[in-house]
Amino acid sequence: MSSSQQPNLRLERFKAVAGNQNSILLSVLIALAIVFTLAEPKFFSVATAGNILTDWGSIVLLAAGQTLVIISGGIDLSVGGTLAISGVTSAWVMSTVLGFDITTSGSDAYPPLLVGGLVAIGTGLLVGLINAILITKLRIVPFVATLSTMGATLGFAIIISNGMPIGGPNDFSLISPINPTWMPLSWAVIGVIIVVTAVGLFLHKSRFGLHTYAIGSNSFAARAAGINVERHLTKVYALAGALAGLAGFYVYLRLGAGSPSSGVMRELDAIAAVVIGGASLMGGIGRMMGTIIGALILFTVQSGLIMAGVAPDWKKVVVAVLIAAAVAAQTLRPQNRAR
Repeated sequence: MSSSQQPNLRLERFKAVAGNQNSILLSVLIALAIVFTLAEPKFFSVATAGNILTDWGSIVLLAAGQTLVIISGGIDLSVGGTLAISGVTSAWVMSTVLGFDITTSGSDAYPPLLVGGLVAIGTGLLVGLINAILITKLRIVPFVATLSTMGATLGFAIIISNGMPIGGPNDFSLISPINPTWMPLSWAVIGVIIVVTAVGLFLHKSRFGLHTYAIGSNSFAARAAGINVERHLTKVYALAGALAGLAGFYVYLRLGAGSPSSGVMRELDAIAAVVIGGASLMGGIGRMMGTIIGALILFTVQSGLIMAGVAPDWKKVVVAVLIAAAVAAQTLRPQNRAR
């Protein structure tokens, strides 16, 4: 290769990296961190990072499942309600059925917590399967089907709990930073990272992911290619429900109780993380890493604004603006306008 060709090759490599979706998102995340640190120096601290990651943990689980659904060409508005009913059901089983209360803590809480975690995941899985039946068997569009289950799950969460949080066994060391002086990660967040990484590998490295993208891009062509679309969508919504159930248990660990209001508007955060991460609401496009970074951007913005003195009441307004901006950015891309 001649010396004159080397600069051009380096330039092309730089353009490829700079134009990569994940590189852009990371650059935005770093820029936000710098801006908020300049506005409030306390933002750049282990404590703030710990708070952001703790908030991020539950939403990224919801967003991981939402990513699968959106790539398949659907939408799941019930993830917030699934989070709520899973956390409440888990707490109810541990306190009422097993007989453990808030006095059970530390290592003594691990056996009931294991049962509670399985109950939460099972509850979420059940909701996901109900969504799948409504969509694949009754032919209800995903928006309406999951809107119905959202209302039902939030209602049942209130009925089960009588509208009040249900306390139960817990070990708050699982959700606290391992070392507040230098390590913002908690054991619960590490567990979330492992789960989301596994789901991401399942999406991008398996036949499951290939079929998910194919259905989202063109369900008719996918069916003609021999893919059982109904069966696959059942798997997608079931997995999304199970992840939402796990998110409900994560919130239980954080609060020490199952709260019927814990899932209100969480679906908005999940959808925001997915679209900020670059997924198309039209289906067929999206990456799990983009969702992970998108969720970090979401909570970095929220935490930064609060530390800068913006009232917390503006949180949902900010989320809505970020969703609109992300969707608008996708629409204005040249390749999307050419469609």
